[in-house]
Amino acid sequence: MSIIDDFLHAIPYDQLLIQTLNGIVTGMILALIASGLTLIFGIMDVINFAHGELFMFGAYLGVIVLTTGGSFWLALLLATLIVAVIGAALQIATLRPLLGRDPLYTILATYGISLVMQNYALWQFGPQARKISEPFTGHFTLFYLEYPWYRLLIAGLSAVIIGGFWLFLKCSTYGIWIRATTQDRIMADAMGIPVSRVHTVVFAIGAGLAAASGVLFGPLVGVNHAMGLDWIFKAFIVVVVGGMGNLGGSIAASIFISLLEAYASIWVSPAQAVIVSFVVLILTLLLRPNGLFVPTPK
Repeated sequence: MSIIDDFLHAIPYDQLLIQTLNGIVTGMILALIASGLTLIFGIMDVINFAHGELFMFGAYLGVIVLTTGGSFWLALLLATLIVAVIGAALQIATLRPLLGRDPLYTILATYGISLVMQNYALWQFGPQARKISEPFTGHFTLFYLEYPWYRLLIAGLSAVIIGGFWLFLKCSTYGIWIRATTQDRIMADAMGIPVSRVHTVVFAIGAGLAAASGVLFGPLVGVNHAMGLDWIFKAFIVVVVGGMGNLGGSIAASIFISLLEAYASIWVSPAQAVIVSFVVLILTLLLRPNGLFVPTPK
């Protein structure tokens, strides 16, 4: 019994609780990013390498609105709408002509778009990091730490946005069209659904979700031209672990992976804790290539 008692006393319960909150906050932001990426792949079969740059553009638009005297909430709204329009324009101009071709074409196209957007941001804003101010700076005491209320707000807002998106898919006309196109694109086209327009709307929604994530997460990190790189890699891991095109699986995988990294960072450095997500990715590809959160066929 002494060995078990020693083991239980060795577990840092206070740190576990704090890291659980951190993992949920990070997981909800990651879920918001991955939802758009999953939707785009599920509808269009497009692996969007420019998704991280749409996240970055959203954060920079938040900086612009705030520096011109706007509020955080106005920045969130405008960044989401403007990047959604940018996403629609990108889909019409570069991806629509490539649909039906080898997936390599769309991979190269979106990778090229990401490089253009990165270098434009570097030219326009410079290499120095910018900062988005939090809408409020209150804290509450959690064990021995002052934990910011804004982190909880992020998790709540992300959940509200994802919930609203889910209702949109379930109840609206475009949501029904999107779900029909996901199940069978050819049949949806034969039934009179404007598949090309659905593709554009889907890409715009995915871009808007990425931009909203950038504004929400901006106060926690410095906004710079390369900030989308780390998040797009995590989002791709989430999409694979959750199941390609599986929206619910991506949300579950986002929280699962973020919690694992948060718990691992108790015993190792945050830079080393990132390895956990790649280990989960490798195990998923070896044991459950369809995704950990995809129901097993009966």
